[in-house]
Amino acid sequence: MSIRTGLTFGLLVGCASTGLTQLPQDGVLLPRHTVMVGAFDGRDSWREYWEGTRKRTNDNIGTVTTQSVIGIAGYGVTSRLTVTAALPYIHTHASQGVLHDMSGIQDLTVAAKYLLLSTRESPRGDVSAFVAGSAALPIGNYSPDFLPLSIGTGGKRAAARATLNYTAPSLWFATASAAYTFCANVKLDRDAYYTDGQLYLTNEVAMPNAMDFVLSTGFARGDWRVPLTLAQQVTLGGGDIRRQDMPFVSNRMDFTRGGVDVMYMPRVLQGAALHAGVSRILVGRNVGQSTTLTSGLTYSFAMP
Repeated sequence: MSIRTGLTFGLLVGCASTGLTQLPQDGVLLPRHTVMVGAFDGRDSWREYWEGTRKRTNDNIGTVTTQSVIGIAGYGVTSRLTVTAALPYIHTHASQGVLHDMSGIQDLTVAAKYLLLSTRESPRGDVSAFVAGSAALPIGNYSPDFLPLSIGTGGKRAAARATLNYTAPSLWFATASAAYTFCANVKLDRDAYYTDGQLYLTNEVAMPNAMDFVLSTGFARGDWRVPLTLAQQVTLGGGDIRRQDMPFVSNRMDFTRGGVDVMYMPRVLQGAALHAGVSRILVGRNVGQSTTLTSGLTYSFAMP
């Protein structure tokens, strides 16, 4: 039940942005009629970024820092179905240049995860298969046309995901997950724009869809759950950032990210869980090479 904010401009404002919620790609469900609420804090920063495939820095922006506060909630509808929701407040800042900070409420993300099958009686461990669906709807009145400081894309998104999870008798686990994200068009506050070598005389931008893949392994023993994760996002279209130009909302934003999360459930605080995590972009295209730190607290309780 860890959370990953992913707050580089590639993760935050790319079509397949931020895997918020419980997560849709893990092998964890809330027990039946159990409510989970929580809040998370995230800090992400980068100075180097990829302009297309060319890595560089830019003294006009210096180091870009994104801070977030995210409220989440979840409910175990049945023993096989969990629904979750997340809503972040985002603040962005560039350490150099004249670009002003941006802040506000971003997008409401709602997800449902369903357990298709499980071999819980097997002495060799449990193999479980999940399907999940999620949708994101912009809530705040923000502009997507101000990257890398925009707090989101301003577009609606929907994703379908499949996950396979294995939990060994020794309580280590491994998870593989893949998703396809559908993106709606985005409208800008101008009547024309130029991208990918072409001038468009409209305020509507066609956003590319995206796929993401997640591999995770770790252990869940006693009060602790610690997954190590490798994630990749592939944008299905979009152009590169032009030389010496700002990013554009429909740019291709690809990356591979590694990270570790820790969840601790102290027995003296029944139902509470403490979360911490760190991740790093290893390689990318039109994204910042960012480091993201997260921390949070969740509390779960059974409904009568």
